[in-house]
Amino acid sequence: MNWRLGLGVALLIAAIISGWAAWQNRSRPKAETVGADRSDYVMHDFEVVALDKQGKESVTLRAPEMHRIPADESFHITTPLFLLPDREGHYWQMRSKTGWMSPDHSELRLLGEVTGTSPSQATAATTFRTERLDVFPSRNLARTDLAVTITQPGSILKGVGFQTDLKTKAYEFQSQVKSVYAPQTR
Repeated sequence: MNWRLGLGVALLIAAIISGWAAWQNRSRPKAETVGADRSDYVMHDFEVVALDKQGKESVTLRAPEMHRIPADESFHITTPLFLLPDREGHYWQMRSKTGWMSPDHSELRLLGEVTGTSPSQATAATTFRTERLDVFPSRNLARTDLAVTITQPGSILKGVGFQTDLKTKAYEFQSQVKSVYAPQTR
């Protein structure tokens, strides 16, 4: 047998096998991307100031760590501190174990041991506690369906389901409202 004929047959067989393998690989469904919920970037020890449509500060976020999830472009935050300015430019401080922020920053979710404290300049120091709070900065709205406790000097107010206008400071409980008046002693 001629060596050229043998080489030609070997190359023909290799081409057929390569073509068959490529065809099989092309028609095989692709495996899903590993770690689709994995973050595409992480920020450490940061501060982000979000502005509203008029260019005014709507919320400031400080946290030790934040992950961006590429699948839905949301942000998952470790022990966030949200600073929400009031009409006078003073800040409510809202803390929680974890947080979530929508891709367009229009919705914040504070989850686990949510605590809010009024600005230090407030006439009555106020503390707010719940397990989850959804905040919509552009709408000046915060709400939850869970139990809430509001403590001020001389009073404790508890209820289930809560909504507040962040600008006017008006709030409303949905149900099971209980109030305890404890006069301060001097």
